[in-house]
Amino acid sequence: MSDFPLTRVFVYGTLMPGERNASVAAQGGRFEASAAHLAGFRLLHLTPEGYPGILPGDPGEEVRGHALTYAAGDWAHALPLLDVLEGVHETPPLYRRERVTVTLEAGGRVPAWVYVYADAARLSRPGVWPVPRGDWRSVSGR
Repeated sequence: MSDFPLTRVFVYGTLMPGERNASVAAQGGRFEASAAHLAGFRLLHLTPEGYPGILPGDPGEEVRGHALTYAAGDWAHALPLLDVLEGVHETPPLYRRERVTVTLEAGGRVPAWVYVYADAARLSRPGVWPVPRGDWRSVSGR
């Protein structure tokens, strides 16, 4: 483990470039977005909420998204914004932040944070749909 703080987050839904919460990611500061995927997780779409969540899945499953790598000096500002959007500190939490390894489409595997859906009670109610191929942008009517 490195002595340097991890300043990368894997996003797979509304925080991706071009999506409705991309501006929240941008408020955090300077970052580079790289297409990436996360193996061993499955992607769900929640309606009527209109956003996705991921859960641990089978080794063959994967989620497609982007790795946002923030400038080291901007990370301290970005992380609290992202945590608030994802409801990390709500009671009960909506998502929890976990450390994972993602594969960049350009090649290489890198460590990143990811927000994993944490509201187990919500998953037992109607409106939870698996997303084929792990690509949230393929969901119509999001």
